[in-house]
Amino acid sequence: MKNNLRVERAILNISQQELADRVGVTRATINAIENGKYAPSGLVLLKIASICGKSAEDIFQLEEKDWE
Repeated sequence: MKNNLRVERAILNISQQELADRVGVTRATINAIENGKYAPSGLVLLKIASICGKSAEDIFQLEEKDWE
């Protein structure tokens, strides 16, 4: 799953740690999500989208390999 979380975070001018604190996860989790190493749970995904004021689909996009 690809995402533009880093861009959305920059728009809000918040650090990975600030976002992590608001979502209730670790900074390492936010880093892993931004780098495509970890696909967030539905709850985390929706919290991130809500904080960013966007829909989940605006931030996270499925890739072809996600269907395999």
